[in-house]
Amino acid sequence: MTKQTLLQMAYNAAEDKKAEDIVVLNMEGISLLADYFIICSGNSDRQVQAIARELIDQSEKAGNPVKSVEGFDAARWILVDLGDVVAHVFHKDERSYYNLERLWREAPTMEI
Repeated sequence: MTKQTLLQMAYNAAEDKKAEDIVVLNMEGISLLADYFIICSGNSDRQVQAIARELIDQSEKAGNPVKSVEGFDAARWILVDLGDVVAHVFHKDERSYYNLERLWREAPTMEI
């Protein structure tokens, strides 16, 4: 699976579960963690978990094993490491507090 295919799959998975304010940051040359970050939010703990679960399910269905998942039970900020793509799924109340878009402001945003 190419990086772009993985990115599109992850974006679609988040969108399918009605994630809000989906932002894609191109992290190539900026971070060693991943080539792309997807940042999105949900309105409730249940929705945040549903978005993360869909990311996991779609990645595994595509034959891309998930590297790790952090924060699933708390459902305030779930990090789903898909390898070249890392998804940050926030509860809407937490997203503005952590403001990853500002933290990684040197990373260009991408349109999907």
